[in-house]
Amino acid sequence: MAAITPPSDEVLGVQDLTVSFDGFRAVNGVSLSIRRNELRVIIGPNGAGKTTLLDMICGKTRPSSGSIRFNGRELTRLSEHEIVRTGVGRKFQAPSVYEDLTVRENFEISIPGGQGVWGSLLFRRDSVARERVYSIAKSVFLEQSLDEKAGRLSHGQKQWLEIGMLLIQSPQLLLLDEPVAGMSPRERELTADLLQRVCQGRSVIVIEHDMDFVKRIANTVTVMHQGRVLSEGTAEQVQSDPRVIDVYLGH
Repeated sequence: MAAITPPSDEVLGVQDLTVSFDGFRAVNGVSLSIRRNELRVIIGPNGAGKTTLLDMICGKTRPSSGSIRFNGRELTRLSEHEIVRTGVGRKFQAPSVYEDLTVRENFEISIPGGQGVWGSLLFRRDSVARERVYSIAKSVFLEQSLDEKAGRLSHGQKQWLEIGMLLIQSPQLLLLDEPVAGMSPRERELTADLLQRVCQGRSVIVIEHDMDFVKRIANTVTVMHQGRVLSEGTAEQVQSDPRVIDVYLGH
């Protein structure tokens, strides 16, 4: 098969990606291309392979075959922490924050440089760090909650905090798995605005089920079914695709 020349502004190129678990192909020959500053949404029924695809991009799961190239660098041979260092940030479905620490401390331990939880006890709050933390907190609607314990935040605020903890690391590619799950309607509106701002300067891949939210944020929608790409296009295009209606939207 002839090599496919990627677009000049491609950030992530996935080619013929497959992974099998005990003979079951959870992802089967998936190819997609993510451009710079693109906000891509991946939808599909449960078990379609969406989360497994993100797991392979971030190194949590090793593919059985295929290629994942990020800024021209092959990721399939790298460990999870090496992939993070290349500029890939991943947020899972459930928010994972340090609930006994303040919002400010959660941001501080996420600043690149190996601070970690123990390092936060000796963290030097210089002007640059303070400004960086405040800027990120404001961007995720938490500037008024910096001194509040993370455990006291609402579910939606914890989602924002974790997104902010990723943003403070300045990733070039952000992977978000159902970021508005459990949020109120108002929080969903604010998160849509947040993600549209976030993709100015980086690329974002979002897994989501809420089609109203998808239509509001997506540049391109990829529909997965049974481990394969079923359809791809604008939200309007995939919503009118009879195959998508049959296996996903019609149920």
